[in-house]
Amino acid sequence: MHNHEAGVIQTLSGNGQQIVYYLKHAANAKATLICLHGLASNATRWYEYLHESQLQHDCHLIAMDLRGHGRALTYARYTRADWCADLGQVLHQYDVPGFLIGHSLGAQIALDYASQHPANLAGLILIDPIFPQALTGTLRKVARFRILVRAGAAVLRLLSKLGLHKRDYPYRDLHQLDQDTRAFLAANPDKDIAELYMDPFADLKYIPLLNYLQDLYEVTRPLPPLSGIHTPILVLLSAGASTSHVDTNREILSDLPNSEVRSINADHWLLTERPLEAREVIDEWVQRKLNTLSEGAN
Repeated sequence: MHNHEAGVIQTLSGNGQQIVYYLKHAANAKATLICLHGLASNATRWYEYLHESQLQHDCHLIAMDLRGHGRALTYARYTRADWCADLGQVLHQYDVPGFLIGHSLGAQIALDYASQHPANLAGLILIDPIFPQALTGTLRKVARFRILVRAGAAVLRLLSKLGLHKRDYPYRDLHQLDQDTRAFLAANPDKDIAELYMDPFADLKYIPLLNYLQDLYEVTRPLPPLSGIHTPILVLLSAGASTSHVDTNREILSDLPNSEVRSINADHWLLTERPLEAREVIDEWVQRKLNTLSEGAN
């Protein structure tokens, strides 16, 4: 356990991989809220939310470094099923109801977990979830050639086993990056955030190409049928997402039987572009669910 600002870095050994997460502990927690980052990202994507959230007195707040990312770096093969297994192990450390909040790829993991372990969850918050059938732009091309992506990852994995292309990667502070990006965009209103946050060459300074390809393969993997997921769900959709067709996303999400959908004027990085608005919506929704749980217990 290591001190980091107002939280601690926790590690668990299990599922053949070290599990690493950042924890803000609540003395009288009513629930655990676990944050799941997106493609080529890490736990620091959530630090601003965790430190500003009004839920920090009522919930254990956790941000995971997903297997293959940040402090949980590995060159072994991983899948969304592995991330779900790691997530389950973290949830089981805390004997209170669980909420999952995921951005993009993280939202896919949350949906996978909810479809497999609904009894473990009190709610999901999905921020710009990605559905393969709604992809646009570069990710749509990746989906068409995902078998080649998988083959490329397999070749790189073999080379890593031979000791090639292995090196230390710096841990990327995405909290600081978000602050710098806001300042840059404010000074350069003609610039598009997608140009900054969809640059693989920038990402590959902090994550192996092997893992980047594995992320791409997993983000284009089909999701379970949404109609079978009855967990309460809040969906935050960017009004102008650059990765997906917004109308197609809404149509797909209509299959969720117990969901609220809110639209926020952003591209695809709500936590960067509209952090206050996103946080207020999330906190209010979770607090409502906590109140319902309390009423049900009385």
